[in-house]
Amino acid sequence: MALVEKLRPIKIEEYLEGEKATDIRHEYVAGAVYAVVGASGLHNLLTLALAANLRQHLRGSPCRVFMSDMKVRVEDAFYYPDVLVVCGAVDVDASYQTAPTLVVEVLSESTEARDRLEKRLAYQSLESLKEYALVAQDKMRVEIYRRVEDGWQLETYSYGDRVRFASIKYEVAIEQLYEDVLDYTGKK
Repeated sequence: MALVEKLRPIKIEEYLEGEKATDIRHEYVAGAVYAVVGASGLHNLLTLALAANLRQHLRGSPCRVFMSDMKVRVEDAFYYPDVLVVCGAVDVDASYQTAPTLVVEVLSESTEARDRLEKRLAYQSLESLKEYALVAQDKMRVEIYRRVEDGWQLETYSYGDRVRFASIKYEVAIEQLYEDVLDYTGKK
């Protein structure tokens, strides 16, 4: 005999309360909750390098850099990007942000498809978002989707390039972002 279970969507308020009471992070999309898998050491090093570079550049500005534990709300979804920058008013007591200027995801084999499609489309629906960056772990490669007058354009950077974050007026050699993560030939 088949086992039948009735599944009900979780309300946003239930999700937010649940996140306060657990050590495991979850993303929320339209009533469904998904556990966020732990990151590799390589993923962690890249995330830290990006956040440190952005934080140093933005010191004294109205922009704030957040890392992995800050959620972004997009309508009826909550995501945990690897790095996000919010320029303007920030509620530092909030568990999520709603108006990021820049969102960065470090690609993992298990999350790449979702980062490239679902999350990209969700983030790009935010009026405040100017850039969405995808950072590869296995080679020096950064892709930035940048809002332009009539939509979005994609710029791809690799070894020898200077990565340009136009939304926060910052340029950096890609080798600096990958310093101590990959050697300059692209090997771990």
